[in-house]
Amino acid sequence: MFNFVFMRQTAIYNISNIEFFKKRLSSWASVFEQSAVLEGTIDENNGMYLKYDMLVGVDAIDELFSEKNSFDKLYNFHNNKQDWLFGFLSYDLKNEIEDLKSENLDFLNFPSLHFFQPKWVFEIIENQVKIHFPLDVERKEMQLLFKEIMHFELEDNSNGKVIIESRISKDEYIEGFEKLQQHIFRGDIYEVNYCQEFFAKNVVINPIIVYQKLYNVSKPPFAAYYRCYDKHLMCASPERFLKKDTKTLISQPIKGTRKRSAQVEEDNRLKNELLNCPKEQSENVMIVDLVRNDLSKTASPTSVKVQELFGIYSFPQVHQMISTVVSELEENTPWTEAIRHAFPMGSMTGAPKISAMQLIEKTEVFKRGLYSGAVGFVTPDSNFDFNVVIRSILYNSTNQYASLPVGSAITANANPQDEYDECYLKAKAMMEVLNAR
Repeated sequence: MFNFVFMRQTAIYNISNIEFFKKRLSSWASVFEQSAVLEGTIDENNGMYLKYDMLVGVDAIDELFSEKNSFDKLYNFHNNKQDWLFGFLSYDLKNEIEDLKSENLDFLNFPSLHFFQPKWVFEIIENQVKIHFPLDVERKEMQLLFKEIMHFELEDNSNGKVIIESRISKDEYIEGFEKLQQHIFRGDIYEVNYCQEFFAKNVVINPIIVYQKLYNVSKPPFAAYYRCYDKHLMCASPERFLKKDTKTLISQPIKGTRKRSAQVEEDNRLKNELLNCPKEQSENVMIVDLVRNDLSKTASPTSVKVQELFGIYSFPQVHQMISTVVSELEENTPWTEAIRHAFPMGSMTGAPKISAMQLIEKTEVFKRGLYSGAVGFVTPDSNFDFNVVIRSILYNSTNQYASLPVGSAITANANPQDEYDECYLKAKAMMEVLNAR
């Protein structure tokens, strides 16, 4: 079959006030019904293989929705386009990979998978902006577009204070926690990620303004704003799901959290406490083993390696324990197979993965949807990078419904009060940017 290679031209601009431009660009992009803003803070503490300060896809030339055979459809969609794609994979794609189901409450209604081929692609590295656009677009049009972005302003139409509710009470959380922990004691599972939902009804927000505020207070390496018509994601993720660079696959699961302190000595104490905590180490190593197993299914022999174990990375609100696992993709293996065999990510399920997901569905009372899924991009030559959708606000503007799911890992040694407090710690920044009460 003949595959058409979509051709683009490139314009390069050097911007003196790049932060001003980035804010205007993300605001402008959010007006389109299909847009993606991927943003990271690159430094020695949390850069972790990032290549862009910001990567933006805007306006769909074509798009893919899928609820069945999604990974095959995604591979064929990219193979036919051979172009940039931006998109997301919802947690509930698990039902295609394994004999599972999702029957819990869902007020967001995100599709299982959505990818789009953008008309405009913006790469920003330091002060340089590269714009990739179709060959049939005249340079004059490109220059006018650039001026439009530089002067673009967006009004905040939010309706004030947001009242946050909890889907379950503290007592109900503890009851679910104890049920799952009993399964660990019985040997059914070793670890499970238990999540709860905070939510707001009848709320009107400007999603891109909320995202910009969330990014500024969190400064995460894998932030994302994504719009799919009336559905919006505002994500401040610290975690990479999976990256492909030529043949190398990189996964960086997170397990282990401590709050930050404004006092240097206390902050260092908390950081060292996280590094040396047997409970957090056991959580982390179990997921590392799971990731090693997932990557081995598509890896060339002996290529799976733990590049870093128990790395401690600091963010404005929390310290995190992050490990790095790498492999080499086996020759002639479709890139989508690497994603399929690693999805959903072990850090958001538990181990063994299938048993953990079955128990999650029975115990949690909301449909995860895009939460615990992944957002990212694919390049024309089939490289990709996807985050883990956590520390996120999900919003359906038609239903005026906002969701703030959070979770933590349960092991045999976990304490329900500690894990409940961790959920609130993770939700703190999201509640703050919503002016929640």
